[in-house]
Amino acid sequence: MEDEILISAIEHYSYCPRQCALIHVEHVFEENVFTMRGQQAHARVSEAKSTMEGDVRMERALPVWSESLGLYGVADIVEFHPNGDVIPVEYKHGPKRPSQHVDLQLCAYAVCLEEMLGRPVPKGAVFSIKSKRRREVSFTEDLRELMKQHVAAIRETLAEGVMPPPADDTRCPTCSLVEACIPSVLVAAAQSRDLFGISDKEDAEDGP
Repeated sequence: MEDEILISAIEHYSYCPRQCALIHVEHVFEENVFTMRGQQAHARVSEAKSTMEGDVRMERALPVWSESLGLYGVADIVEFHPNGDVIPVEYKHGPKRPSQHVDLQLCAYAVCLEEMLGRPVPKGAVFSIKSKRRREVSFTEDLRELMKQHVAAIRETLAEGVMPPPADDTRCPTCSLVEACIPSVLVAAAQSRDLFGISDKEDAEDGP
């Protein structure tokens, strides 16, 4: 079987391929206010335990995996309803709003649960700590296909060990890895090489 991929890498790659590579290839991780808020949001569901809320069984910090896709991770909460519905729930600190990055990660949890339990998981939910509201996510065929494309791209990135180019856009100021990534410096250097007609091969021949 191919090397397994941590499910959280899907959200990282969707947000920024370079961020994903820094975390999962270079093993770089830095804290900022946004990551600390995220950790705080997950703290309440990080302890593995089973509880009942009415007639719904709630499994917190449930390990999930997919042999077919080579994925593994820990779902924040998986709800088991008496009618047979299985609903993965992801906790996020931010406000209730659409986010394909989170939806892709949640979809991966669903595919794992389908493989593990042998039953369909057509929808999930994202719970906002800030607004205390949840947003339902339908796992459409398009979302499932995009998730699989991301998994393939992540696996290729991990195998090659090559860092994707920096984004240097509006995502960067709030990224905890901006100092490790130095996007503006790298983009400026690339633009200078283009301006003076310097190739990467010439850079290598010049030596350190």
